Amino acid sequence: MRTYDFTPLYRATVGFDRMATLLDRAMAADTATTYPPYNIEKRGDDAYRISIAVAGFAEEDLSIEVREAQLTVTARKAPRDEKTTYLHRGIAQRAFEKTFQLADHVHVTGAAHVDGMLHISLERQVPEALKPRQIAITRGGDTPALEATSETVEV
Repeated sequence: MRTYDFTPLYRATVGFDRMATLLDRAMAADTATTYPPYNIEKRGDDAYRISIAVAGFAEEDLSIEVREAQLTVTARKAPRDEKTTYLHRGIAQRAFEKTFQLADHVHVTGAAHVDGMLHISLERQVPEALKPRQIAITRGGDTPALEATSETVEV
């Protein structure tokens, strides 16, 4: 396995430390566990869904938290007083914690637990101030001050 040192990137840039951290995490992803299996779907221009296979977990066993652009899904099976003797136990119900790094302006809009799958809906909500706006070009000598609106601005 190759390792990369991003220290020069930290020394030569300001404000890109989050990108370097993301690169560090991506490089370490080779050692990450693949349990539980999950899908990431693009459902529209600004809509996404993460589906995680959580068979055997009830809604009260699952927890979803968003903190500083990081989505964390945790599952803890409550201890039960079962005296079951298994001849073969192939259904994994072990606890897990799965984290997903969210891009800027991506927000969790909902979650549903259906048929052993946990579906988490996400949406990119770009603020009006960051959306592109069209500037109209007019004839004339003076250039009036631009207004900060999302509509076409007459110049």
